[in-house]
Amino acid sequence: MAVILSCLADKKIFYGWRMVGAAVGLQFLQAGLVTQAFGAYLAVLAEEQGWSKTALSGAAALQQMEVALLGPVLGWAIDRFGPKVFVRAGVFVFGIGLCLLSQVQSLPAFYGAFIVIALGSSLCGYFPLNVALIHWFERKRARALSAMSFGLAMGGIMVPLVAESLTTFGWRATALASGVIAIVIGLPLALVIRNSPHEHGEVVDGIPEEAPAKDQAPAEADPTRDFTAGEALRTQAFWLISLGHGFALFVVHAVSVHAITHLKEGLGYSVGAASLVISLVTIFQVAGVLLGWAIGDRYKKRLIAAACMLAHALGLLLLTYAFNWLMVVAFAALHGTAWGLRGPFMQAMRADYFGRSAIGMILGLSFMIIVVGQVGGPIIPGIFADMTGDYRVGFTIIAILAGLGSGFFLFARKPKRPTLQA
Repeated sequence: MAVILSCLADKKIFYGWRMVGAAVGLQFLQAGLVTQAFGAYLAVLAEEQGWSKTALSGAAALQQMEVALLGPVLGWAIDRFGPKVFVRAGVFVFGIGLCLLSQVQSLPAFYGAFIVIALGSSLCGYFPLNVALIHWFERKRARALSAMSFGLAMGGIMVPLVAESLTTFGWRATALASGVIAIVIGLPLALVIRNSPHEHGEVVDGIPEEAPAKDQAPAEADPTRDFTAGEALRTQAFWLISLGHGFALFVVHAVSVHAITHLKEGLGYSVGAASLVISLVTIFQVAGVLLGWAIGDRYKKRLIAAACMLAHALGLLLLTYAFNWLMVVAFAALHGTAWGLRGPFMQAMRADYFGRSAIGMILGLSFMIIVVGQVGGPIIPGIFADMTGDYRVGFTIIAILAGLGSGFFLFARKPKRPTLQA
């Protein structure tokens, strides 16, 4: 964080990296206050309110369904108007949703609060921030998106603090304080976001194109162009990347929502100790992000993503059947590293394959496919846990799906770019 703040203070640095720093902060707030902390809320609310795991998981699933339904519309709007206005509005809505959460008295009200939280996080979260950075970076795109993922990864550090607050001050006070923090800290960060380099007097990557020397023939114009959203939909790569991304999110969301409860009820950990395991996942997630920073622009992203899917699957199986702490640590290492390495590649691959021109709409349409993992990840383990009394069956199904999902990335080869019309 000190490095990011130092970069923000340096007036000579390419403004795109300032936006990366702001995106890191926004992702950190969302991950630390809600995304990765939801499992702690679930463990406390299931015990205090008596709501079933399936019912509580439904809130997380509903949140992701809303994101998927908004995806195409939000993608079109971002392509047309730019991401900055949506990010600013989203921070405010996200904070208000957390404040509403502190006041709920019933399960329907709990769902309603999460609809507002989901709307806010859709407007200022992973999707619009990725689109913003894709428009600012090309040569160092994977590095920029990997750097932004530090925020998502570092959010796990907040989980023990949120868990401690939940047990000490209660979930209502914690949710209210989280909403205030989201607005007070998030709005200044949102003001850093800009739509395009040209709006800020910059160029992509901050590197102007060199003019050819006088005795050098001008370079031939590139005869290809970016894909439109409709053209991208007709490629095999669009569907394979989206399905692979969705199958990865089976594991990500299952762990985010249910891992703490599994560690508490199935393995005998306290909520505090279980939260520390999530922090350990965070440490390895950061390691994965750093690895992605180093290799993301050098090697084939689809092959790296395929290997990460196998690591997700093995890690979840180790957590499911753990009988000692070494297996839990191995889960954290495999899942955390795979998540940190693979996550930023999802949007970088789409931008590499389809270009920037319609990237908002392309990402929005892909959200309607990856929602299968966003919804299934929380719901499947929740249903089987209520039916069987533990998470073994549900987690095993999720792990198998992740392993099978590796094949989608193996075959997701880059499509041939469309040519310019004469």
